[in-house]
Amino acid sequence: MNRRLFCRTLLAGGVTLALPARGAAGTGSAAEDGVAAVDTHAHVFTRALTLTGDRRYAPDYDASIADYRAMLDRNGMARGVLIQPSFLGTDNGYMVSALRSAPERLRGIAVLPPEAETATLRDLAGQGVVGLRLNLIGRPDPDFAGPVWRAHLARVADLGWQIEVQAEARRLARLLPPLVAAGVPVVVDHFGRIDPALGIADPGFADLLGFGRGGRVWVKLSGAYRIGSGEAGRQTALQAAERLRGAFGARRLLWGSDWPHTQFETQASPAEARRDLDAWVPDPAERRIVLAETPAELFRFDR
Repeated sequence: MNRRLFCRTLLAGGVTLALPARGAAGTGSAAEDGVAAVDTHAHVFTRALTLTGDRRYAPDYDASIADYRAMLDRNGMARGVLIQPSFLGTDNGYMVSALRSAPERLRGIAVLPPEAETATLRDLAGQGVVGLRLNLIGRPDPDFAGPVWRAHLARVADLGWQIEVQAEARRLARLLPPLVAAGVPVVVDHFGRIDPALGIADPGFADLLGFGRGGRVWVKLSGAYRIGSGEAGRQTALQAAERLRGAFGARRLLWGSDWPHTQFETQASPAEARRDLDAWVPDPAERRIVLAETPAELFRFDR
């Protein structure tokens, strides 16, 4: 089966046959965990949308709003957070249309240039956007000390928004301090993007653990396949999750499906991602915090 056919099958619900029965261990259902579980990391897009010229990746399938909401239902997830994908650049229109379709159920993280005006941010806030993403893979470090970025971060802080960062772990010691100093909550994607060749021995991962003491940084347990493949990758994720729980505590960890697993579509599924969380956070009380309590507050589902 080629990737396009696989993705169409996945998005149409073909993988649901592999799901355990509702209520069985590891389904992640709201009934099982007794929580309004939140998927804090997913993307929606279609091939009809205009892609950025500097994209690193171009999907050859659709991951529509309807597909995403159906995926949440199949996997017992009450709510979801949509992250603007890098290949759509700063045109957040499709994501915003998704937020409008289910304002009680969805929140968004947008991508904007630092020159964006206050009115633009406020308009997005009114549509359910609660933060901005910095996807810095393949991009230089922003000049956070410059006047444009200082003003931008001040606007973000005034709105009470968060900043989500995707960057290699080795860069986090440079990137996170100015964001924390700006007074914004900072969310680090995908286990901090540990170097797969180094695993938890990555010095950048040690740097990330050091931010656990400050109380202003959160980390997503998501996209484990992005920090290593096969059994080695699973072990890296398991070991990293244990250390992150120790450094940050359950209240500053989040879980995300990373649906539709861009570039890893044939290697992952939301059901598998949810089952992984049972191993990463084995205590049910802590899992409730990670799945529901922390994301409900951080992403403003209770407002």
